[in-house]
Amino acid sequence: MDTIAAKRVNGIRIHEAEDFEGMRKAGQVASACLDMIAEHVKPDVATQYLDDLILEFVRDHGAASATVGYRGYRHGSCISINHVVCHGIPGNRLLKEGDIANIDVTVVVDGWHGDTSRMYGVGDVKRKASRLMDVTYDAMMAGISIIKPGIRVGDIGAAITQYAHKNRVSVVEDFCGHGLGRVFHDEPNVVHSARAGTGAELQPGMFFTVEPMLNLGRKDTVILPDGWTAVTRDRSLSAQFEHSVGVTEDGVEIFTTSPTGLHTPHKAN
Repeated sequence: MDTIAAKRVNGIRIHEAEDFEGMRKAGQVASACLDMIAEHVKPDVATQYLDDLILEFVRDHGAASATVGYRGYRHGSCISINHVVCHGIPGNRLLKEGDIANIDVTVVVDGWHGDTSRMYGVGDVKRKASRLMDVTYDAMMAGISIIKPGIRVGDIGAAITQYAHKNRVSVVEDFCGHGLGRVFHDEPNVVHSARAGTGAELQPGMFFTVEPMLNLGRKDTVILPDGWTAVTRDRSLSAQFEHSVGVTEDGVEIFTTSPTGLHTPHKAN
């Protein structure tokens, strides 16, 4: 019998207590990578240069990039700037004063996936952009803070939506969080605009990401011809934060907390 299939509830993998350590190691490498890149996020730096540094860091820490080769993708990160919602492709684009950028990395350590993203302000950032980053981080944490056995997946999205709407920003509905562990994308889908009381019931040993994307304007997105880059349809600013988490016996463990406390919104330099 397939042991992975035998340990699923409603299609969601239930991991063992010892699996948490594998996720901690992967999550810490991913988060340390985002710590490392912070000092390099500054005006006139090309996003491809940042991606090169990320790949070097991942290799130097005995890990592999989960994104290189994934569905033909060739980079170790996604770097999404200003109105890019997610999946921005690194290239020759230079960062500019006042930009905000999400950097998303996923590493594999001993078969376990650590997936996390963070916002960075480039130089002096306008108040509305800074506030959007703050609200997005706090919305993510509002969703994470209620995670425990017995709640529904939809309760996470409901908490995020309530916080976002209270702060007059919209929640992107075209992308969602996902299960992970020894696979990159798995059940459950964690919808960030869900209704409370919907979705599967959480149980200890479930691993997944919480990664809301919030827009200053409307929630609608469009995919560019490259097949990856998603942008806001109205070209309004967008922000995203992401943590990998595990459901414990009495709550939640965040695997991707920064080793040096840099996971909260703040300027890169």
